[in-house]
Amino acid sequence: MERKPRTVLTYGTFDLFHVGHLNLLRRMRALGDRLVVGVSTDEFNALKGKKTVVPFKDRFAIVQGVRYVDQVIAENDWSQKASDIQSLGADVLGMGDDWEGKFDHLSGYCEVVYLPRTKDISSTEIKRVLSALDSEHVVELKAALDIVSTIVRRFE
Repeated sequence: MERKPRTVLTYGTFDLFHVGHLNLLRRMRALGDRLVVGVSTDEFNALKGKKTVVPFKDRFAIVQGVRYVDQVIAENDWSQKASDIQSLGADVLGMGDDWEGKFDHLSGYCEVVYLPRTKDISSTEIKRVLSALDSEHVVELKAALDIVSTIVRRFE
């Protein structure tokens, strides 16, 4: 008897795609034979109080281009998870451990797992660091780079 492929489903915003996202998707894919990823729309993120840097269509395309991902769908609201699990035949709902316990109510539909995040990296932290670079800091950084470039040229 042929075994049914094991489908894993996960969700995320995937803004400012980084190695933590890649690690999570790779580890999610290792839980099964097929990985389906729901990418939060800009409208849904606004409802969650999140402002993304990268627009939905680009985030969708980036996730679609990851070799561990078999299918990408739009995540439009919190309530669609149960119906997605059923319609996609998902065997596993996987989320980052920052969501620990938040989706346990879906364990009646499939196995629910929470995987650890990659230490010391997140889109939120990247945004925080970038926000410190106001226009005055950017001008100062450019001036410093010009000075360094001048010094380097002297030694060439």
